[in-house]
Amino acid sequence: MGIDLGTANTLVYVSGKGVVLEEPSVVAIDKDKNPIAVGEEARKMLGRTPGHVTAIRPLRDGVIADFDSTALMLEEFIKRALEGSIGNPRMVIGVPSGITGVERRAVVEAARNAGAREVGLIDEPVAAALGAGLPVGEATGNMILDVGGGTTEVAILSLDGTVLSESVRVAGDELTEAIAGYLKKVHNLVIGERTAEDIKFQLGSAYPISGAELPPMEVRGLHLISGLPRTVTLTAEEVRESMADPLSVIVDAVKRTLEKTPPELAADIIDRGIMLAGGGALLRGFDDLIGHETGIVTHIADDPLRCVVKGTGEVLKNPKLFERIVNETTRSF
Repeated sequence: MGIDLGTANTLVYVSGKGVVLEEPSVVAIDKDKNPIAVGEEARKMLGRTPGHVTAIRPLRDGVIADFDSTALMLEEFIKRALEGSIGNPRMVIGVPSGITGVERRAVVEAARNAGAREVGLIDEPVAAALGAGLPVGEATGNMILDVGGGTTEVAILSLDGTVLSESVRVAGDELTEAIAGYLKKVHNLVIGERTAEDIKFQLGSAYPISGAELPPMEVRGLHLISGLPRTVTLTAEEVRESMADPLSVIVDAVKRTLEKTPPELAADIIDRGIMLAGGGALLRGFDDLIGHETGIVTHIADDPLRCVVKGTGEVLKNPKLFERIVNETTRSF
């Protein structure tokens, strides 16, 4: 079983079946820490629960923030993926390359508590590159930019290994928070996380869109001054402006990685381009922004959301790859 344990979404790959589960990384628990809902059902409860129920996202910035809730969530997802059959699967879990040994141990322990027989870890940029179909096993430079919910991973890969990598804890969540912060500052309007996400999906863009601009959107929230519900009209240009700061952090990480890249690999990357994966790749104009800032052609992976989990599947299929990549990553703590 391969798992992309993401801040925003968890995806599960089962050998012989492919990707069998794709759910938000949210769990709703009662006062006694018993799970009430997990996944999409729990996501609908965010910001709408009564006092005795708490809906939480147990992962933040790509790492476990609430250990017990993560184990509960994983256990439920494993049951769903195995369709109720009891098993102790061998697991490969994608983790951000920049997390500490303690954070890696927490992932392994949570998986074991959820019923895993054996747990291996793989760095998300390597998994994303494998899932995107990049020839990482060859003696050629490949650059991957994996923008998830909690972390952005930038890596240069060659010969099944990471030559250079950088992990920044700025990604989809920070873009959502930036939109909410802009509305509060400019329009005196307080909105919830789900509303901010809806704005990002409907109006969000990283680079000016050629041709017709997206139509304005009416946003409902609580007015800070009057304390009453209020509706404001938001434009795509305003949303793009609100996300400028977190996007610049991601662009700077890409530039820093390119500056450190050995000349031979840099030449390969100019030829091959940069591969964009993760949920952030779905933000309109993100590839244009990276291409404009670096001068290198940027491609979006065919199925960016599933790149990491597909990469874990590729590793499970190939014992040599498992031995070389997964064991090395797991031993590093």
